[in-house]
Amino acid sequence: MRVTPSGWRRTDESSLPLHSFCIFRSLFPQRRPASNPQTRGLSTAAMRLVQFVRRGASGGVRVGVEQGAGGLGVVDLKAFDPSMPSTMRELLQLGDEGLDCARRALASGQCVVERSDLQLLSPVLAPEKVVCVGMNYRDHCLEQNAPIPKEPIIFSKFPSALTGPYDDIVLPAESQEVDWEVELAFVIGRGGKHIKEEDALAHVAGFTVANDVSARDWQMRRNGKQWLLGKTFDSFCPLGPALVTRDAVGDPHSLAVRCLVNGDTVQSSNTDQMIFQTEALVAWVSKFVTLTPGDVFLTGTPPGVGVFRKPPVFLKKGDVVECHIDQLGSIINKVV
Repeated sequence: MRVTPSGWRRTDESSLPLHSFCIFRSLFPQRRPASNPQTRGLSTAAMRLVQFVRRGASGGVRVGVEQGAGGLGVVDLKAFDPSMPSTMRELLQLGDEGLDCARRALASGQCVVERSDLQLLSPVLAPEKVVCVGMNYRDHCLEQNAPIPKEPIIFSKFPSALTGPYDDIVLPAESQEVDWEVELAFVIGRGGKHIKEEDALAHVAGFTVANDVSARDWQMRRNGKQWLLGKTFDSFCPLGPALVTRDAVGDPHSLAVRCLVNGDTVQSSNTDQMIFQTEALVAWVSKFVTLTPGDVFLTGTPPGVGVFRKPPVFLKKGDVVECHIDQLGSIINKVV
């Protein structure tokens, strides 16, 4: 305690233990000037943002910032500043205001949740759109003797396909040909329509790892050969482990990409094989639809998928699939 010039006794925040500090902050949330998210750019502070729930505790979904690349704790943004939202999509809708708060929270070292006390969720829940790109790796086109596309091939998954970085992939009874696809994903942080390619990266919040799980029988032979149903069964889009902001990724188009099934490497390539890179995809898709914060893009897969092996190989119960991208991390999912 110390006495202020006015005579009031005040507790020095720096003397408070961690838990008390977070409670103290919750009583006196910081004020920030009102602003219009649509007129702002997007903060480029290097961070790894996550969504999580505390194990065995109530309180619902929280947004956090990793203190390191997977090994240390996670700073709980809402505990640091109760005016912050509880979901990544809402945080991104705040634009720089939300990301600036995340940066301050990380720098504070306060309100940390230990890894053992939390469960990571998909970095984004319930996005408005999950935009997918087919045939977007040169080496994947060569694998199936297909021509290089002259325009991006766009399809989608329903948002209900999203699942966490370590959640199970559920084999549907309706398919006997479930396959893996490691993919670089990115998340829109700033909305827009008719976005110019040279401005596109300013609309991207960051990058993450995805597995575009695919039921090949439904994708290639059923449903009039429309891809949607084969791509969008529940649990067919593991995503994570973190949303890695742009400045934390050196060059997203020069990253090693790997997929392992039961420890054996089945896909190994590099994002430099992408035909249409991030900027081109944002510009192309925004010609047709308005992009909104939280929209997820899956950018295509390299060669090595099961359907083009000789003989074809598909996932079975008990398999473990790991998708890894350098600088972003790994997602590991058991097939059940």
